Amino acid sequence: MKPKRVAAIVTEYRRWSHADVILRNLLDGYPCGGRPGLELVALYTDQVPKNDMSRDLARKHGFRLCETIADALTLGSGRLAVDGVLSIAEHGQYPQNDKGQILYPRRRFFSEICAVFSKTGLSVPVFNDKHLAASWDDAWWMYTQARKLMIPLLAGSSIPVTWRKPDLVLPRGCELLGAVQVGYGPLEGYGFHALEGLQCMVERRKLPDNDRQGVLAVTCHTGKAMWERFDQFPWARRLWEAIRPLIGYHAGGDVRPASAKAPDAAIFEIEYIDGLRAFVLMPNGWLYESEGGSFYFAALRREAKEPDVCQFYLQQPDPFAHFAELTKAIDHLIQTGHAPYPVERTLLTTGILDAAMTSRAEKGRRLLTAHLRDIRYCPSEWKHAQGPIPPPIKRP
Repeated sequence: MKPKRVAAIVTEYRRWSHADVILRNLLDGYPCGGRPGLELVALYTDQVPKNDMSRDLARKHGFRLCETIADALTLGSGRLAVDGVLSIAEHGQYPQNDKGQILYPRRRFFSEICAVFSKTGLSVPVFNDKHLAASWDDAWWMYTQARKLMIPLLAGSSIPVTWRKPDLVLPRGCELLGAVQVGYGPLEGYGFHALEGLQCMVERRKLPDNDRQGVLAVTCHTGKAMWERFDQFPWARRLWEAIRPLIGYHAGGDVRPASAKAPDAAIFEIEYIDGLRAFVLMPNGWLYESEGGSFYFAALRREAKEPDVCQFYLQQPDPFAHFAELTKAIDHLIQTGHAPYPVERTLLTTGILDAAMTSRAEKGRRLLTAHLRDIRYCPSEWKHAQGPIPPPIKRP
């Protein structure tokens, strides 16, 4: 079959940026062999750092470098000339707001993409890397625009599609008593990954209102309060103890005092409308990046004697094969016109993250999230990574 022609709209294209670790699969194929049925024909870069790779890659692979997003989608023809769009607004030099959120131009990118669709009267599938936007208002606007223009939309993290050690899939319709997700790194940027890991698991639980996945309230606990709330729940401590043996490199001593002193450590408390409570631990100052990344999940099912627990395994550095798994989902989106898993999952995690960052800025205030209560979707059975993990490689 002839490859689908795609345009990529990125903030910057340098080594190990998200543009690099995603688009390399289109240009060079998957590290495990094979390649997506996608051809990169146009690229727009919002910024060009000194270590930019895009100019050399354009000469090597023959794709078009574009001065505007509209040109990337039309190839200068005045009509829509691609079969799909990848919007990768991650990395680059962008400001932060008072809540510590990096203001990547995700809404701006999507707005300009939609402007081309509106002008030409045609729409094609769009992938939006990571969360939809920093703010809920921008994320909701993007989601509603996609529905208005009938854009097949996929978004989110590579965490839900990466390898799991052990290979855990919760039974559909299980009853959960509680869940804990552990992550590390920049509180907003990696807190989103942790939330996606949590949500791709707990979305499979039994829901009294069918597909209603909504959230009642979100609180961000920091400093001394970080562990005080967590330790009030015996099941939460039990789940942390189940995760602890899986954790690789970390600082010595007790996690509690070390993380309570770190300025960017926090625990997100999430209260779902069906009564489920979950905690996302970001114990920076104690937990660091380790072999396979540092994202872990545990849950307690009503009928189970022991917690379910796993690590979301991330291959780093090269070849970053978990991004190949994300690229396979993007390929499915563009080939079929249907997202392999619902964008509403990422709409929900985007809203939770924004609420958590707001709660943090407001000194741990519990935020009621009326706007998140009625988010509905059914989890898909899209399979995460299987089989052997490709060996590391050295790139020049």
